[in-house]
Amino acid sequence: MAKAVKKPLKKGLDGRAEEHGKISRKHGNTRIDTLRKTYGEHFAAGRRGDMHLATLLKETGSESLHEYLRHHHKG
Repeated sequence: MAKAVKKPLKKGLDGRAEEHGKISRKHGNTRIDTLRKTYGEHFAAGRRGDMHLATLLKETGSESLHEYLRHHHKG
């Protein structure tokens, strides 16, 4: 019996993995300090690390992490 060959995941938007043509999304309960590991210590400067992504998006009027990065994050 042949084994199914698993393709390696392609890097998607913002370095997130892409599987089956869809980009994985960060959940609203992702903490800012976790996102700083990916986007740098200056991500969401002035905000606590235990803040959740959903709160950050609400405070900044952003619909998604991608939108926040485009409009508020200077990488």
